[in-house]
Amino acid sequence: MLMPHSLTLLALPLLLGGPAMALGSSGGYDRETDYPHTSRSAVMATGGMVATGQPLATQAGLEVLRQGGNAIDAAIAANAMLGLIEPMNCGMGGDLFAIVWDAKTKQLYGLNASGRSPYATSVEYFTSRGMKAIPGRGPLSWSVPGCVDGWDTLLRRFGTRSLAQVLEPAIAYAERGFPLPEILGADWSGAAQGLSERPSCSCYLPGGKAPGKGDLFRNPNLAAAYRLVAKGGRDEFYRGEIARRIVKYSQEAGGLFSLRDFADHTSTWVQPVSINYRGYDVYELPPNGQGMAALEMLNILKGYDLAALGRDNPLFAHLVIEAKKLAWADRARYYADPDFAQIPIKGLLSDSYAERQRARISFERAAAVVAPGDPWAEKLDDTVYLCAADGQGNAISLIQSIAGGWGSYEVPDGLGFCLQNRGAAFSFDPQRPSCLRPHMRPFHTIIPAFVLKDGRPWFCFGVMGGEMQPQGHAQVLINMIDFGMDPQQAADAARLRHDGVSDADAGDTEGIGKVSLESGFPPQVRERLQAMGHQLTTGGFFGGYQGIQFLPGGVLVGATEVRLDGCAAGF
Repeated sequence: MLMPHSLTLLALPLLLGGPAMALGSSGGYDRETDYPHTSRSAVMATGGMVATGQPLATQAGLEVLRQGGNAIDAAIAANAMLGLIEPMNCGMGGDLFAIVWDAKTKQLYGLNASGRSPYATSVEYFTSRGMKAIPGRGPLSWSVPGCVDGWDTLLRRFGTRSLAQVLEPAIAYAERGFPLPEILGADWSGAAQGLSERPSCSCYLPGGKAPGKGDLFRNPNLAAAYRLVAKGGRDEFYRGEIARRIVKYSQEAGGLFSLRDFADHTSTWVQPVSINYRGYDVYELPPNGQGMAALEMLNILKGYDLAALGRDNPLFAHLVIEAKKLAWADRARYYADPDFAQIPIKGLLSDSYAERQRARISFERAAAVVAPGDPWAEKLDDTVYLCAADGQGNAISLIQSIAGGWGSYEVPDGLGFCLQNRGAAFSFDPQRPSCLRPHMRPFHTIIPAFVLKDGRPWFCFGVMGGEMQPQGHAQVLINMIDFGMDPQQAADAARLRHDGVSDADAGDTEGIGKVSLESGFPPQVRERLQAMGHQLTTGGFFGGYQGIQFLPGGVLVGATEVRLDGCAAGF
């Protein structure tokens, strides 16, 4: 039977054969009992905090803070270091999004530093050559990289250091080398075959093989490219030597880039969008990213008493999965570059729309194909993530990516960085708002987040990992707000992931999708979900997380992802 969504969920655990789990019921903190999967304590400081996926990147950001720079300066220094250490995930060849809390104005500012398709592109260009989609690799998958302009735009408005100054740590390590950490080394080795098939990627295979754990890796080409930007600024990338070398490489490799594509590139300041989740104002960026999917999920889920259910109750997992399906159907239908499409943002994020969406969820069965809702009826947007905060009250939530691992697998003219393959996200369907057009921003998966409480910063965070990102955002916040976890506990708690169903841009319009559960969920959750019609699978990537919480008295609480090589540190 379909239960009315308005039924109090205090009684729902009885439907599934057990009482709700009560975390911390002993009255005191016991890691083994209350949070058995917590890896370590959160990091606390007052002078400044940086959290990234690599310890050397975190140290680069802290060095800038200690020298008197602010959170924005530190974040860009850390991002540049990540471009060296994690070239498969990020770098100057990719895009950037950020949300900044400015202590002077006490406001949030959103930056969309994603690039656009070449002027020479069109659906007809591809279909006339027998292509049914844009290739996922190679020069035809390129859109203009927005990262460097994003760095420059952030520093000009909020920074206290020059681009040359924040690039210094990354340049030094690119020249003298760094030792590969364990998880990154394993990932690098796993990509050796693909890299060896791309001559331009030889810089990542010194001596003809991938570096492994503990091996020293140098990238003098990247150091030289960073030096060009340090000397000539963002114009060196978009109007100078780097732009000319990329366009020359594109022309020789069959790409569509022109110098005009780079000269016309601009970043855009945008107003973050938000919903209120149990008294906390959660902010994401509007499309062309997918941040609103996280807000849609939370808006649906706030109608249920998740704390009473408990994390180990199968219905908790079921509700998260079903809310994700509804949000993904809307994501596929409505999210696109707002310069080319009307997006019903107010309708999608309204409480009345969430109420109608909630009524579509069955408490007994998993939904199969999920159609998008009708928000117009209401009256009323692979990766690295990092965050930084300083002692003056400034903070930044920043995410940056070259899209799929190693992006397009193309390193133009020995520049030492891969170009992204974000253009492969365009659709050829003229009925879809994401249909390819010249000088258009593609759909993006990378999303930073920021949370305010009573108008003040409470938490900035992000979860890397493509389709996992909005799902991870929702789960981390539920862990903290509904279950009272601190940022590290919220990171370490077992996650679930749903793939498929209503991912219409990927052509998946049939089937129920697949659910992956981390081992921290008890067996009865898996068993009950299968009985409800969910199709479970094993494996999957559950994201990479960083976060900084803001406590009274200027205390900063940093946390990072135990699933990766991450590090949070402060002083």
